[in-house]
Amino acid sequence: MRLSRYFLPILKETPKEAEIVSHRLMLRAGMIRQESAGIYAWLPLGYRVLRKIEQIVREEQNRAGAVELLMPTIQSADLWRESGRYDAYGREMLRITDRHERDMLFGPTNEEMITEIFRAYVRSYKDLPLNLYHIQWKFRDEVRPRFGIMRGREFLMKDAYSFDVDKESARHAYNRMFVAYLRTFHRMGLKAIPMRAETGPIGGDMSHEFIILASTGESEVFCHKDILDLPIPGADTDFQADLSPIVSAWTAPYAATDEMHDKAAFDAIAEDRRVTARGIEVGHIFYFGTKYSEPMKANVTLSDGTETPVHMGSYGVGVSRLLGALIEAHHDDDGIIWPTSVAPFHVGLVNLKTGDAATDAACEDLYAQLENAGVEVLYDDEDTRAGAKFATMDLIGLPWQLVVGPRGLKDGIVELKNRSSGERVSLSPQEAVNRLVADIKG
Repeated sequence: MRLSRYFLPILKETPKEAEIVSHRLMLRAGMIRQESAGIYAWLPLGYRVLRKIEQIVREEQNRAGAVELLMPTIQSADLWRESGRYDAYGREMLRITDRHERDMLFGPTNEEMITEIFRAYVRSYKDLPLNLYHIQWKFRDEVRPRFGIMRGREFLMKDAYSFDVDKESARHAYNRMFVAYLRTFHRMGLKAIPMRAETGPIGGDMSHEFIILASTGESEVFCHKDILDLPIPGADTDFQADLSPIVSAWTAPYAATDEMHDKAAFDAIAEDRRVTARGIEVGHIFYFGTKYSEPMKANVTLSDGTETPVHMGSYGVGVSRLLGALIEAHHDDDGIIWPTSVAPFHVGLVNLKTGDAATDAACEDLYAQLENAGVEVLYDDEDTRAGAKFATMDLIGLPWQLVVGPRGLKDGIVELKNRSSGERVSLSPQEAVNRLVADIKG
């Protein structure tokens, strides 16, 4: 993509309303624009990252055996009355009435709708286990939306729902999602710690929040230091196998959100092994048994001919919130530092003298080679000062910067900068291409 043809509205000044790093940098880097309280337009750069995050989430859900569908954002209030949650959910639910005076709502979550879909088609225990998921926009009317996309009213969420014949089978489904979440966040360059958590309005008696440690986190969290060093399950993980040993290893060390904190148990840990920090929730998983299937009559017939309500779980990932969490975890004073897996572009190609025949030709050749190799390039071909070009590249945080100028070209070299380490090396143009392709495409 050529910068001269791209839409990248960089801000020189930080907007006053931005309270935390991720909000400030997203606004300055032209990734989002606030349209009303807690509601944002996703501008091209931010939207590219959002789609990268979404794809990693999708790949790991598919790997774990979940099946994707898409449910609507607008739901019938009648479904929520069946489950008993319509009046209990609270004012965060945006309730609306259509032209025929039917009560509707903008979905904050989808337990009721997925249960209704399930009961319409599934009758036998032979059709289980089943896990259905979608990635869809949600709306929760927060009293005080803040911190940009971290606490917005409209947000993109992956929510999955498992259906099993009994509690033991449902626990296996829970474990699969637990492991899938560890892999998902790791692929994005994040260390997410599963912590015992309250179930809230979702319900149930087993729940874990996946927390990213960050000073700007909304809640205080507590954990044993050992959990920070546990290995992440690999790409060869067999999701059909018994995953309880992996889950047990991750849940054995103490780890809890402030709502579930047991001070006595935490104090019993050796002082040098205790970690107290702030955390950002990026995922939440629940087992809630027959909370929805029983009142909504989502039953299956067993081998002996009797019927039983299915056991369910739900599994959420804050897809749009993850973008903010990534910035909180990966930034410096100059801007964002994107991990390669979620970066909007892999390389920023900087032409230091647009209009110079030799420099233009070298940049065009590098641009073509990298694009043909599957490397995503943002080519700064605009006629602006070198300082401004470097500041923009540091701000938007692409993993690599490939700098081409007439002086270097006279000696047959270009400069390659690693945004994360700050390392700069001088290479021939072909060596730079080879190194970038090797690093990015692996």
